[in-house]
Amino acid sequence: MSNPESILLVLTNVPDTDTANLIAETLVTQKLAACVNILSACQSTYMWEGKLTRANEIPLLIKTTQLQYHALQDAIIKAHPYELPEIISINVDGGLPEYLQWVSTQLSA
Repeated sequence: MSNPESILLVLTNVPDTDTANLIAETLVTQKLAACVNILSACQSTYMWEGKLTRANEIPLLIKTTQLQYHALQDAIIKAHPYELPEIISINVDGGLPEYLQWVSTQLSA
């Protein structure tokens, strides 16, 4: 079982800047994420419903804890316009200890 204070990096892609800003602000103000980086647009290529699809998307890098993950996932799903949003969490096994402590502190206040 993982430590509830373990830091996670969560990745998702959204179709536009309005959605990116909405999700980022929601997650941070609800203390589900300590920080959300909204990256520059990229092109994604994937198969959807049997068809090759290309879409311009905006990646989000979300820093959170294991304890907050399920509520964060629910908030992303609620605000996300995609039928099946990409939501991937990666355990952070290392990093600047002071930064990792800052993430935990932001979400425990």
